[in-house]
Amino acid sequence: MNAEKPSPAAGPRLLGPAEVRSLAHRYGVRPTRQRGQNFVIDANTVRRIVAAADLQPDDVVLEVGPGLGSLTLGLLGAATSVTAVEVDPVLAAALPATVEEFAPDRVDRLRVVAADALDLTDLPRPAPTALVANLPYNVAVPVLLHLLSNLPSLDRVLVMVQREVADRLVAPPGSRVYGVPSAKAAWYGDVRRVGLIGRQVFWPAPRVDSGLVAMRRRPPPAGHADREATFAVVDAAFSQRRKMLRSALADLAGSPAAAERALQTAGVDPRARGEQLSIEDFARVAKALREPQG
Repeated sequence: MNAEKPSPAAGPRLLGPAEVRSLAHRYGVRPTRQRGQNFVIDANTVRRIVAAADLQPDDVVLEVGPGLGSLTLGLLGAATSVTAVEVDPVLAAALPATVEEFAPDRVDRLRVVAADALDLTDLPRPAPTALVANLPYNVAVPVLLHLLSNLPSLDRVLVMVQREVADRLVAPPGSRVYGVPSAKAAWYGDVRRVGLIGRQVFWPAPRVDSGLVAMRRRPPPAGHADREATFAVVDAAFSQRRKMLRSALADLAGSPAAAERALQTAGVDPRARGEQLSIEDFARVAKALREPQG
């Protein structure tokens, strides 16, 4: 499969297997499992991701882990600009040249930030409005939560992650896989799955399938505790999944009795377990733990 031939008024040429391998050879890049590098080699998959992101012409897209530029090229055809954050210095330096080759009229729409996404606290303006990325499997959840916390301008998210991680992010309370990622993601917005991606569209092919997860930001639970206090309750509740909340929150509250009083104040059964609570429940519990108990 070769790169697509441009046509009048067409967007950027998208990469196929031959182009991805050629670029990797040119820059001496060998995908590493340590950095979760699996490069997309299928143009139709790129189109599918861009379509699912529902980008508007004035969107400023943040892409994490652009790699050799497969998705970057597709995003440049749909948004006003793309800020690509790449931890690998070789890949970060090579990306502008790839865009120059495959989308010469879009070079001025690209900004590359050579950094670890987990260290980002700010980005050059204009502020990003959408996160669209093939996130490295090994750090997908920490990266997603870090960016949502530090970049309040992000209104929408479309990320490709390991299928198991996708299951956890979209799981509702009461689900077998509902846990810390599910609850914390729900703090920021409504999360849903929008598709599955097979492993054959990557090079090298991972050992697992992938899932597309979308999110639209909404305000956090109103009138309750802040994010830090709420997340502390989430962490404590799931650190001992088999324990009832009365016991799981004992250290955080100061004693099992104090935990029970706070849970009752919040309208939560002290015998419940963490997987039964929504993010609104966790926020009420966090608020109750901070209030004087009579």
